Amino acid sequence: MLGDIGFPELLLILVIALVIFGPSKLPELGKGLGRGIREFRKATREITDEVNEAIKDDTAAVKKEG
Repeated sequence: MLGDIGFPELLLILVIALVIFGPSKLPELGKGLGRGIREFRKATREITDEVNEAIKDDTAAVKKEG
């Protein structure tokens, strides 16, 4: 996902964020972004686990029938 973004692009994004939000808001924005990414990863992990569990249950049911 971030593989195509190099250091110059990242630096440009940081400078633009600094100009728009100011230095006092950047730590707060970083915390919020980190929290959001963490929540997203947790939700995707939970969904993946539920799908895998459903697949295991279906596989077990098919093996019992056959």
